[in-house]
Amino acid sequence: MKASTEMSRRHFLRLGANALAALATLEILGASLLFLKPRSMEGEFGGMVKAGPTDSFPPGSITEFPDGRFFLIRAKDGGFLAVYRRCTHLGCAVSWEPAANEFVCPCHGSHFDFYGDVQNPPAPRALDAFAVHIEEGDVWVDTSRPQSRDEFKSDQLVYA
Repeated sequence: MKASTEMSRRHFLRLGANALAALATLEILGASLLFLKPRSMEGEFGGMVKAGPTDSFPPGSITEFPDGRFFLIRAKDGGFLAVYRRCTHLGCAVSWEPAANEFVCPCHGSHFDFYGDVQNPPAPRALDAFAVHIEEGDVWVDTSRPQSRDEFKSDQLVYA
């Protein structure tokens, strides 16, 4: 008796469907692992961000760092303060409005002054701050832990 080496159409379709299901499962698992992977590497939000040399920030300026999710404030007296760009009301991203000299939350109308203090509620407190370090003439911001604050105090400024 001769063994049949031909594959039936039903068997071929079942084999193809199983192969496609296995491939889809692998793609979903791979995408899930990439999504769950921590992103707290240096230079990204959740880690140390190098803002740049101290002399590249003129006194009285505000510079946005979108990838770091913060604004770097250089006070008129030369001190540095990094504020989280997340509103303390419901977490919307605030923007700096230079013409009005204030931070504005587009969601519910909260306004914050130059140092992140609330000027117009419903935000309950000042914008959160990040630790600022100055090393060898460079400004570094630690975005791993926002620091809650009720209002701005001059001791929050860091000097070179």
